[in-house]
Amino acid sequence: MLYRVVEAGEGTFVQHCSWHGQAQQASPLAVSRERAAEVRSLDGVFPLEEPQMKASGQLTRAEDVLVSVVVPTYREADNLPLLVPQITAALDSWPHEILVVDDDSNDGTDLAVETLRKQGHSVRLVLRTDQRGLSSAVLRGFAEAKGTVLACMDADLSHPPEALSRMIKALENERVEIVVGSRYVAGGTTDGKWSWLRKLNSKVATLMARPFCQISDPLAGYFALPRVVFERAEVLNPVGYKIGLELIVKCDCTRVAEVPIHFSERCFGQSKLGLRQQIDYLRHLKRLADFKFGGWSQLAQFCVVGASGVAVDLLTYALLLRAAIAISLARAIAIFTAMSWNFVLNRRVSFSASRFGRPIVDQYFFWLASCGLGAITSWAAAVSLSFFTAFFAEHLFIAAILGIALGSLINFILARYWVFTDEVG
Repeated sequence: MLYRVVEAGEGTFVQHCSWHGQAQQASPLAVSRERAAEVRSLDGVFPLEEPQMKASGQLTRAEDVLVSVVVPTYREADNLPLLVPQITAALDSWPHEILVVDDDSNDGTDLAVETLRKQGHSVRLVLRTDQRGLSSAVLRGFAEAKGTVLACMDADLSHPPEALSRMIKALENERVEIVVGSRYVAGGTTDGKWSWLRKLNSKVATLMARPFCQISDPLAGYFALPRVVFERAEVLNPVGYKIGLELIVKCDCTRVAEVPIHFSERCFGQSKLGLRQQIDYLRHLKRLADFKFGGWSQLAQFCVVGASGVAVDLLTYALLLRAAIAISLARAIAIFTAMSWNFVLNRRVSFSASRFGRPIVDQYFFWLASCGLGAITSWAAAVSLSFFTAFFAEHLFIAAILGIALGSLINFILARYWVFTDEVG
């Protein structure tokens, strides 16, 4: 069930709970009437509960929560002296630490962090020389963090540090598993300097993430979650920048809160977003689809590849006929070309996780054999339906389509469990 946190009164607030050590203690606490908000879900609106008292009569507080804020960086030294003091001010009510995870920028990031530390900020540097990439940097930071609450934000000041306090308070609701700083929820905004192309790119990317979660801003890089939720993920292997989406899916977060933020342009430095990152996003979506939907995801990819194979088949056939090649030979070459095309794409896309199970030559011959069996199945099904069923005798194309569907299904099953298998023997 999805919950959204909305602005009300002096800020964004929801029902509170306290945290002790590594586990969540579900002792609910409602905020004051002046600061009351509502938690909205897809099924309706749920008002906050009445305040709960401790035995002493005091309201339960989350004073012992340690918040770890991870800031991944690459050549962001000029932004850190502006960012870190704002984080410190925003988290003044909570014990906290700031981890700057730097990908060996060699731009003075280490000196900037040391200066900030001497000024009294609880900040430390994690220097990486063996890896590079935002998502892996965030995971490294979370692995080294000491907090019971883990947060992530960009170093370029596009994410407002002052929103951290509202995000941590939203997490104190026992029904919230992760909270994101959202550009698109009610009250959220983006910088007016965005071009129409950038806005379109963001909207399309957001729509592509819809199958994995239904929040308004699933690509947000500004988020926080309890450590106990983070540790639910068994395998994390993100590609590119969308680590928040990776955690929502892999940690099975069904109760996601969104806090509205203003997304600003960076202050210093250059954006790292380019064509490579957009390709990585597509690769990441493919991995998430395989994780979340398993065989259904592979079947969908297999069908898309098959459709492209039909186009290759017909194009090759047309070109060969134009070159005055005999029909029988042209048809055989076109079919063989399409089968080879499908092999390459299925090995790279549909079954990429297990493409190294067998030697590629063995896989190719196994693939040709599976295609042959699929073709025989398709032919047999279509002919049998046409000969032995009156309806299909009058509707030959429907019989052919059913035969193609059955043959494709047989081909897929053989490809998944025989051609591209991890188990060789």
